[in-house]
Amino acid sequence: MNRHTTLFFLLIATTLGASATVSLDSCRNMALRNNKLIQMAKENREGAGRLKESARAAYLPGIDFTGTYMYNQRIINLLGEDAKLPTMSFDPTTMSYQYNLVKGADGMPVKDPSTGSYIPSEVAVIPKEAMSYDIHNVFAGAFTLTQPVYMGGQIRALNEIAGYGEKIASAMSNSVAQDIVYTVDETYWTVVSLIEKKKLAESFVNLTDTLQYNVNAMVEAGVATKSDLLSAEVRANEARIALVKVTNGLTLSRMALAQICGLPVDTEMELEDERLGVPESVGAISDTDMQAVYSRRQDLEVVRQTINLLKGREKLSLSEMLPKIAVVGAYSFSNPNVIDGFRKRFGGGFSVGAALTVPIWHWGGDYKRYKAAQSSTKAQKFLLEDLEEKVSLQVSQARFSLEEAEKTYKMATLNMEKADENLRQADLAFREGVLTTNDVLMAQTAWVAANSEKIDAGIGIRLARTYLSKVLGTLDAGVPQQ
Repeated sequence: MNRHTTLFFLLIATTLGASATVSLDSCRNMALRNNKLIQMAKENREGAGRLKESARAAYLPGIDFTGTYMYNQRIINLLGEDAKLPTMSFDPTTMSYQYNLVKGADGMPVKDPSTGSYIPSEVAVIPKEAMSYDIHNVFAGAFTLTQPVYMGGQIRALNEIAGYGEKIASAMSNSVAQDIVYTVDETYWTVVSLIEKKKLAESFVNLTDTLQYNVNAMVEAGVATKSDLLSAEVRANEARIALVKVTNGLTLSRMALAQICGLPVDTEMELEDERLGVPESVGAISDTDMQAVYSRRQDLEVVRQTINLLKGREKLSLSEMLPKIAVVGAYSFSNPNVIDGFRKRFGGGFSVGAALTVPIWHWGGDYKRYKAAQSSTKAQKFLLEDLEEKVSLQVSQARFSLEEAEKTYKMATLNMEKADENLRQADLAFREGVLTTNDVLMAQTAWVAANSEKIDAGIGIRLARTYLSKVLGTLDAGVPQQ
């Protein structure tokens, strides 16, 4: 029965004023679908999967765009004033170019007395304005492609870490699901137990009412005392109080079960196991392969995958000490540009290159981080060994608890049979005047206690089975698909 079908029948039953009959499996499925912790674990698992996909993208080239704008207060003047450059003329006699200089009467070049340099007879003038550039508004941009070639194993380590993170999230989700299933089972069987105890309390009320009626008739007939009647009335009131308490407890337990299943707390549900039958005998419990138990336990799986994740962090720390190579390609442009003279328009071009980074000396910081990662891995391994020892003890305790529950149920069944016979004999002896009212009250008390112990023992077997299945890692807690 899927979730929508179950909810449909619950809605129809509630509308008609009746109660819907649901099984333990239905309660488990509804709880697994609606529980907030399961939904959180599902989101964590999906998030870990997306991180794994993002880690794979690191193998592929990355394309980025960078754009800038800058306003400058001043323009650039490459010359402080007009530049006067000397000129040269070709001299056929020497077959070379000679500076055009001022010559004296002797035909020799004349020097400037103040500077000691020759005075040119002709100059070429470069105006200051010709070497002034307007850079008030500068626009620039670049498309860059980067392809990692070798990153010291960093990308591979990141992918491994992401993969282990996904496995951790999945194991945590399964562990949470098992905890929820066990809680559902515990609450479900608590409801069943209280239903049986309510029936028992109602039977006890009937017994005490009958005894009170009989004692009252005997008082009127003069064969019983007022004290006997008062004792019967007190016991009848105690039985009614016990009925009220178990009824209130049953109501609260039903509300708790509905809440765990994700339904309104006032939802009326009739449980398939309300008629508590004799639990099936599980017989002798064979020895369990603990290695198989360790492999099934989801809480241990979380620790195992955490160890793998920490090993990935070791590789990541090691990659920080290794060289890294990447190929870079870019198309850059700017306005103004100086590709073909200074022009106030966009211009650019392509460039390709390679980048190499080689760590040389960082005062041991990278190495210490690597050793710290190794220490974290070793600590997690010790934690796994400790948890495996505790799981082994946990399994042994669970097996003994189930065996004890079965023995307790058998003894409780025998006690109840004896209590039934004792009550029947006491009632007959009381009618014949052999036993007193207190004797009958004691027999009734023993009968109630024996029946209550049998109910608790039966529920104990079911819970012990579920707990043993949980610690063995065999509890079926698969999250149903939406």
